[in-house]
Parts: sequence; structure tokens; C-alpha cells
Amino acid sequence: MKVLKFGGTSVGSASRIKEVAKLITDGEQKIVVLSAMSGTTNTLVEISDYLYKKNPEGANEIINKLEAKYKQHVNELYSTPEYKQKGQELIKSHFDYIRSYTKDLFTLFEEKVVLAQGELISTAMMNYYLQECGVKSILLPALEYMRTDKNAEPDPVYIKEKLQMQLELHPGAEIYITQGYICRNAYGEIDNLQRGGSDYTASLIGAAINASEIQIWTDIDGMHNNDPRIVDKTAPVRHLHFEEAAELAYFGAKILHPTCIQPAKYANIPVRLLNTMDPTAPGTMISNDTEKGKIKAVAAKDNITAIKIKSSRMLLAHGFLRKVFEIFESYQTSIDMICTSEVGVSVSVDNTKHLNEILDDLKKYGTVTVDKDMCIVCVVGDLEWENVGFEAKALDAMRDIPVRMISFGGSNYNISFLIRECDKNKALQSLSDALFNEE
Repeated sequence: MKVLKFGGTSVGSASRIKEVAKLITDGEQKIVVLSAMSGTTNTLVEISDYLYKKNPEGANEIINKLEAKYKQHVNELYSTPEYKQKGQELIKSHFDYIRSYTKDLFTLFEEKVVLAQGELISTAMMNYYLQECGVKSILLPALEYMRTDKNAEPDPVYIKEKLQMQLELHPGAEIYITQGYICRNAYGEIDNLQRGGSDYTASLIGAAINASEIQIWTDIDGMHNNDPRIVDKTAPVRHLHFEEAAELAYFGAKILHPTCIQPAKYANIPVRLLNTMDPTAPGTMISNDTEKGKIKAVAAKDNITAIKIKSSRMLLAHGFLRKVFEIFESYQTSIDMICTSEVGVSVSVDNTKHLNEILDDLKKYGTVTVDKDMCIVCVVGDLEWENVGFEAKALDAMRDIPVRMISFGGSNYNISFLIRECDKNKALQSLSDALFNEE
């Protein structure tokens, strides 16, 4: 069985819901994970904000606007009086429930209940629409099987057991519709999966049922080997290793959050990224298979700050690096790149919230210099050290660009260059020409 996930824009209107319904009704049994309709979660956050500020009038005004929008969606979605009525009753019950929170104390617990309504509404609407079309569709309530433990991490044993029980209740269903993002916590309260939301749900479900494939449908055209807004002649990437996808995700590629794909990676289930606006395109496949000797993509991350700590005392001094790292840890600032020599260490960070305090503490151990407005450019692919020539190609492409740091060997899947932001476009085009556009 396959697991398919559709994001908020894919179910953002009545016409989009109808398109998704066409995509999923191919006669194969599957589980379909849906996000809230686009814009809904942000509006529910806004409603919660008014309730935190004890402004029920402000909250009610936003609630009424959102409810009117949903009533419109229902009128456009269903064609029979029976399902139009069912849809209107569904919307009324959920919005009356949200309104009930304008009368009492509002805390984080109530906010999570309010935020869950978006997914509960979108899945029920889709389920009714499929039933109206004569499809054997069943709603699988995520709150019955998706649970996190006391560390707020998903509980895979519980998920597998309870999900199996839910599926066994309706063995003849063609399509199982379920909510992404929402879950219960270890205490039975309504909560959410935070990082990556609905993608994470799809990956957890896929691992729990040992799916043949997990499909993530978005309105983005898969993954490209470069940023088409900056670089000429970009091409779609058809296959990535999970590690390559994780590297690219850090660089802001419109791709899965690395956490989301961990369950699929460990269960060895391929994840396919597909485009709802162009359903016939092959998309991007992410799996544990490596395409030997192939460079896949080039990506960049802006707003990087480089810090160099130089110390003659560092020479042969054990514990120096530990002290440096402890300073970053004490300010909860993660390091992106690191290069060391006998007399110093250079690091890069993308979070400068505590930069001044970090610099003050580092000055106890050596001379500190800072370079701002930097950028990391990363080449991703099969870069095992035995693969001769790739690093030379990449370095040759960067020959006219001042490079502040190079990181190679930290992973088998990337080479990173730290350069000035003003050189980014030139570097990306040069790397793209050298690695992908050779005649």
C-alpha cells in the first residue's frame, strides 16, 4: 500500500480538492494524509492570539470570516443537497466548537485543540466528497493512533499497533483519509508533530505499515540541481539519496525537512516528491540508493557569519576545541562549518542572536576576527573520497572566487565553500557550468 500526502495548497480550494480526488482514485488501496486548507492554520493562530490577549470580539470577527470562507468552499465542492447539508453541518459544528473557547481561560493546551481543527475539517470535507463520488472512502482519525512520548518524539510501537487496529475496522475501504500534523501527546492531550508536520505524519505512517512508497505531493516542481532564478539551464533531479536530500534541506531547498524522512529512511521506504500542478511529471525519488559517481545539485545558504579564533596557546593544547564548542553550546548556537589548523579554528554560524556574547567569551582564548555577509555554497552528490576528480572540478570552477573556508570529508555527500554573499550568483553559475552543463 502507498501513502500519499497533500499539502495545504493542494487542497486549498474546492477545485483543488476535486483535482486531488481524481489523482487518488485509481483503484489502488492507499492512505492519504492531508494538511489543513492553505491559510487556515495561520488564521487559527491569529484567532488564538486574540484569545490569549482576552479579546473575544477580535477572535469572533476572524472566526466568522473563516467560517464564511468554508461555507463557500462547501457550496462549490458538493453537487447534491444531501452532501451540501452534511458539509454545512460539519463546518457549523467545528466553528461552534472554536467559538466555545472565547468564553473561558485560554492556554497552550486550548491553542493546540484550536489548531487541530484545520486538518479535521479538510479531511472530513475530502471524505464526504469521495463518498459523494461513490468511492469507498473511510476517515482514519489521527488522534486515535498518532502519539508522541514524554520526550515529544513519535512513539512508533504505539502508532503501528493502533493504526493496524484502525485499518482492520474497515478492510474493504479503497481510500483511507487521515490528518497530517496533529497527534496526541503522552498524556492524551491534543498536540502536534511540530517539525515538518504533515510530511512527518506520512513518513511515520509509511514506516508503520511498511508502505511500498511514500508520495509527497506539493505545488513545487520536484527538486532542481540549482536555483532557476539565479542559474541558467537548471534541470530537475530525478533521484536523491536520503543523505543528499538532508544536505539540500539544510540549504533551504524546497524539499523535505530532514527529520520527516528519518522514519522512511530507517524503514528503507522510498519517498517520491510529486507536483499536484503537473501530476504526469516523474518528480524526485529519494531512497537509500546512491547513484555512483554522480553530482546531483548545487545549493546556497545566505546570512552566514564566519568566526576565526587564533591562538598561539592552541599549539598542542588539548581541550582547546572543547572550550570553543562549549561557548557556542552555552548560547544554543549551532555551528555549520568548521576548519582547524595548528594555530586556530574557523567556524561559521547562521544564528547571530548571541554573537556579541559569544565573541566576548571567545576572546578569553585567542584573537577573534569576524566576517559577516557570507554565504555557504554546497555541491551535493556521491562524493566518496575514492571518487577521483570531483573535488578538483569543483575547485577549478571556484578559481576566480575568493573562498574563505572549504569543508570536504565531513560527509560522503557534500563539499561546502564559504564565500562572500556578493559572489554567490557567480559561484553558482560557474559550478553549474562545470558540473552539469559541459558540452
